[in-house]
Amino acid sequence: MKQIYSLLLLFIFTAGFAQAPDGYYANATGTGYTLKTQLYNIVKDHTVQTYAGLYITYETSDIDNFFEKDGSVLDMYSENPAGTDPYTYSIATEQRCGSSGYAKEGDCYNREHIIPQSIFSEASPMVSDAHFITPTDGEVNGIRSNYPHSVVATATQTTLNGSKLGASTTAGYSGLVFEPIDEFKGDIARMYFYFATRYENTVAGYNYPMFNNSTSKVFTTAFLNQLLAWHNQDPVSAREITRNNAIYARQNNRNPYIDNPSYVTAVWTTEPTDTEAPTAATNLAVTDITSNSARLTWSAASDNIAVKGYDIYVNGTFKSTETGLTATVSGLLASTTYNFYIITRDDERNSSVGSATVTGTTTATPAGGSVATELFFSEYVEGSSFNKALEIANFTGAAVDLTGYSIRKQSNGAGAWSAGLSLTGTLNSGAVFVLVDPQIAVSCYTASSANLSSAQEAFNGNDPMGLFKNGILIDIIGTFSGGASNFAADETLRRKPSIVAPNTTFNKATEWDLYAKDTCNGIGSHSLATLSNDDFEASAFTIYPNPSNGNFKINFENPNENYNVQVFSVLGQKVFEKDFTNSSAITVNNLQKGVYVIKITSNTQSSTKKLIVN
Repeated sequence: MKQIYSLLLLFIFTAGFAQAPDGYYANATGTGYTLKTQLYNIVKDHTVQTYAGLYITYETSDIDNFFEKDGSVLDMYSENPAGTDPYTYSIATEQRCGSSGYAKEGDCYNREHIIPQSIFSEASPMVSDAHFITPTDGEVNGIRSNYPHSVVATATQTTLNGSKLGASTTAGYSGLVFEPIDEFKGDIARMYFYFATRYENTVAGYNYPMFNNSTSKVFTTAFLNQLLAWHNQDPVSAREITRNNAIYARQNNRNPYIDNPSYVTAVWTTEPTDTEAPTAATNLAVTDITSNSARLTWSAASDNIAVKGYDIYVNGTFKSTETGLTATVSGLLASTTYNFYIITRDDERNSSVGSATVTGTTTATPAGGSVATELFFSEYVEGSSFNKALEIANFTGAAVDLTGYSIRKQSNGAGAWSAGLSLTGTLNSGAVFVLVDPQIAVSCYTASSANLSSAQEAFNGNDPMGLFKNGILIDIIGTFSGGASNFAADETLRRKPSIVAPNTTFNKATEWDLYAKDTCNGIGSHSLATLSNDDFEASAFTIYPNPSNGNFKINFENPNENYNVQVFSVLGQKVFEKDFTNSSAITVNNLQKGVYVIKITSNTQSSTKKLIVN
């Protein structure tokens, strides 16, 4: 419960410490985007913490000494400023979300990136910057997902403290948004302003509905106006000042918009620019379709200034943004009918109405085993001297254009991903792409020029390797920001035949078979287990309801078995994974509309089923 008089006294007491050290902002003398660049130069060179180190930061930055004053974790998504909190967490380790996950609000807390980490591919230092990463109830973190923050029209889901998920009221964006309670709207707005400033050098490349892909303004006009309104509606509080000071003590940089709220309006204004929506694309057609992909073509749209891109939707779910007039949608299921349409947008993310919807049905699964949802790493060799090799497998059922894929390295488990090696060419279904060190021993692998990697891709057993698609991490070997400890030195790792999808979490024991140093006989080929009723009976588990509304149950025929449950979206992204022991049934909640693949593994045997969410 907020205590007005004591909070006022605390603010008066704390205000003396709200100022940054003398001279900290001495070079912030400009206005507009010049000022923003000056602030960027002031706050950019900070101490980079580990992702795990965020929990240490929270011990001083996010403790409730302002509402209940009970020393609990201050979670913006569960705090009730006007009454008793629906639940509280101690800072203790045992209340963090672990492998057991969560089933409802109040089960455990974890870390939420206010600006979703998916847009910057989990890169450092963004992945562990406490200025925009807060402790959050696990269930609410999942509800918020990676939706933008804005005002909800009609709530489809409301959390216990009154935060809401629902359709957007923001011009130019019709998707779901998450609206926090009024007490913390300014806090969240200033986190966005910090991110736009601190990452001025990279933010133009982040594809997110709130951003306009510029270095200067960063936000679309509609979302910017909403953030400015929240900033003015909810001024800087004693809680924010304390949090800023605590993070400064750990990271050695500050959020300038908390220290000097006037910087917000000095940098950004509310004047609208372009508010006219572009026209819809025309003549959308499916020109080629396989068991796993569909090629789309369309005629150009128009705009009063310029068309920025075309958003591709598959069964009502956003797939990708294209700048040309053709796109290949991959990761589809065999023998399945899909609806495709396009929304045109301009630089301010003003959006057209949807194009005409076209329908296409994928062909049957090709013979020879299971169909994967996406490319994935299939082999890793870290052997003697220059015996280094990586292998990528394609079991999607269709040839894949490697344009847009890249392999990147994080040296010694710290810092940012490397610029990486961009892949080219086409990888046929059932084939593998092999990359080796130019000086690999002939006794290990006979390399051709097509197999040779650049020098920057030479790796050791403590260098995480990432497979990226259009700048987004889709598969990893090693733990990002895991430090200098070896996860696979002097070893060969081969993906288990039961694995049919990439994974951005490295699970060495469950997904990889381990071989001795300089085991090279597997390079150049890979095979999958046939995940069919021959593996274990499809009747071993049932899914209901199917189709569902996003909430469904899985019943297990034998509750004494151990089961691993994975859920993959139609785009090949893993959206859920959890292990279950002695369970007769489990519940999965809050899936968005679309088609999913449910994969159940027990004692190395697997089976898959399709789920439809309406």
